[in-house]
Amino acid sequence: MNAVTVLPAEVLLFDMDGTLVDSSEAVEAAWRRFASRTGLDAEAILAVSHGRPTVEVIEEFAPAGMDVASETARIEAEEIDRTEGIAEIAGAGVLLRSLDPARWAVVTSATGELARRRLATAGLPQPKVLVSADDITQGKPHPEGYLKAAEALGAAPGGAVVFEDAEAGLLAGRASGAATVVVGGHDGAAAEGLPRVPDLREVRVVRSGPGLEVRLPTAAR
Repeated sequence: MNAVTVLPAEVLLFDMDGTLVDSSEAVEAAWRRFASRTGLDAEAILAVSHGRPTVEVIEEFAPAGMDVASETARIEAEEIDRTEGIAEIAGAGVLLRSLDPARWAVVTSATGELARRRLATAGLPQPKVLVSADDITQGKPHPEGYLKAAEALGAAPGGAVVFEDAEAGLLAGRASGAATVVVGGHDGAAAEGLPRVPDLREVRVVRSGPGLEVRLPTAAR
């Protein structure tokens, strides 16, 4: 029987892609189309794009003269229009619906419009607090998004539990001061020593006095 890790919390902050929503098929297809029409290396882009704002990835790879704003808008529009393969991460819907809406938020590198479209497509509830790429000046791995979400929910960052699946997001969660949980199989340096769950099916959140307890069927790695 697995040991149970218990994390005290005031609020819960969730990444979206790879944590609440499986969008890997749509995201990979969008980057491959971008690479094909621009002559860039798709594998190099995919190796570093997960969990980061689209505009920052394009800026990293753009050759001289590329219209970064135009390419960003095109990718975002394609992702909004193409929802094939979008589905919830196992357990996400049950977990979110069990929570007080004032106690959780989504922090994503997607735009607000894209985030709400993907959540709806996956059949997940819309958050009262959504911090998207539209709301920040510094994307993950910078902690700005998580700091803003905690503040919007009226909590200190140290009172939050962050759920993340990618290196950039895990770095952001840790840098914010929140307890951070790895969702899925990512095994990069930022995941070292963190509690881990394969998906959200066995995550339990219960009231504990004025706060919450997050219970995970896992031991720290």
